[in-house]
Amino acid sequence: MADRKHAAPPVSDINVTPMVDVMLVMLIIFMVITPMLQKGVSVEKVKTKNPIAMKDADKEDAILVSVTRAGDTFLGTTKMAPDQMPSKIKDMLTNKPEKVVYISADKRAKYERVVTVIDEIRNAGVEQLGLITEDMMGGAPPAATK
Repeated sequence: MADRKHAAPPVSDINVTPMVDVMLVMLIIFMVITPMLQKGVSVEKVKTKNPIAMKDADKEDAILVSVTRAGDTFLGTTKMAPDQMPSKIKDMLTNKPEKVVYISADKRAKYERVVTVIDEIRNAGVEQLGLITEDMMGGAPPAATK
């Protein structure tokens, strides 16, 4: 019985390799999904000295119209012509108590195009428009003027 082999002592170190693997997979998933969570189309907004905070513009059911530098117009993330917007906006506003549409225009977009979009939104029966801008002092959360 003297030749009996003893078992190795128990390992008290934590094996972190599986945890690191899971964390790397989660990091990749978040890196892929985060750009998709952006609401609307990315435009370079006009900077203002005294913006008014528009917290409702960040809501999930907020209606956001974007005008890019090239003059393309988007309702949410869907590209469409301004003359097609009134019917879509009317449908989106049917059960909403507040009929507000938020406009985000690139600072180098043609003024004529922005006015055309505003006119088409007014044709949908919208009484309140929010113009989304940025704070001049830095990239503060979206602000706007009514």
